[in-house]
Amino acid sequence: MTLRPVLCRVTNRTPTARFLSATACRASFLRAPLDIPPPFPVTKSCPEPSCSCPTTPPMPDGLPIDYNQPLNGTMAAYAQQILICTGQRDWTSRIEDDGKHHAWGHLVRGLKRLLGRGGRYADPFNNILVSNSSFPPSAASTSTPSTASAFLFPSFKYFPSIPTEILDSTDAGTDLSTFVQAYLLPKKLSAMSESLPEVRKAELTRKPELESAFADVVDLDHSPVILICGHGGRDMRCGVMAPVLENEFRRVLGDKGFTLAGSGDHTIDSPGHAHVGLISHVGGHKYAGNVIVYIPPGMRKKSSSSPHSLAGKGIWYGRIEPRHVQGVVEETILGGKVVADHFRGGIDRSGDILRL
Repeated sequence: MTLRPVLCRVTNRTPTARFLSATACRASFLRAPLDIPPPFPVTKSCPEPSCSCPTTPPMPDGLPIDYNQPLNGTMAAYAQQILICTGQRDWTSRIEDDGKHHAWGHLVRGLKRLLGRGGRYADPFNNILVSNSSFPPSAASTSTPSTASAFLFPSFKYFPSIPTEILDSTDAGTDLSTFVQAYLLPKKLSAMSESLPEVRKAELTRKPELESAFADVVDLDHSPVILICGHGGRDMRCGVMAPVLENEFRRVLGDKGFTLAGSGDHTIDSPGHAHVGLISHVGGHKYAGNVIVYIPPGMRKKSSSSPHSLAGKGIWYGRIEPRHVQGVVEETILGGKVVADHFRGGIDRSGDILRL
């Protein structure tokens, strides 16, 4: 992902608007109001639910929810999020310490090894968010001990079988590094990487020709994905809130006519189908419940053939309680509007970060 300079328009006494760097923007912020419309439709708050919903569970002693800090901008910037399908609903505090005897655990550790500090493909300007999810592994990955399955956003792809083995760099064959090079590296390096040797720059750049090694990849064009931080092994605020939110999202989506994964339904992508799952730590436990909504690129607005306003985007919300779930479903998933009061940040399909 190319990091672009942050620009803002400042009105002055001349007819020509000036564009300032991020540093100048900060200096002039108090002098000139910004009147830039958000890059997506917005509604201020969630409407009150029209039916009864579960009460908000009490938080553990000494772990309150932070209701004071503004949420906008509290999402850390990232290039892509890979959701590893574990079939578990909670994990140890450090997810790389979990799944020692499972292929998904090997995938987590392999990705950290390749992309983390000192790794073969380490790039501080290509932040790949590695998360565990409660979604079950595919039949293909469970029958092959050396492969695991995962979703990738905002690429909106599902990989039923990712090799977890890392071969020596001199060995031929498809391994985890093949997957990383094909899908996780940036298409273009940051300008901050210009001083690197050409060989190193080539090594850190995506190689689309390797995508052919993953012929079973599934594109998510129609099914929204709702993720709830439920990492109780890291912080019990999310551990307490997430199961209640998960059940409520499933109930409300079901009432709206969606089919849901689970109970023998292994559908990955289909109109009118949705995925709701728990994920590991994504930052901001004090803002529980933390919810990420990925709207697929082919989704349409409710009762309309027009494109969804948030198609291809990921929207992060904080401080979501059971009473807000119906509003998130109606306003964001069906209506294409971001709920400003709960918005932490977002990402579009090109990897650009969204703020209000």
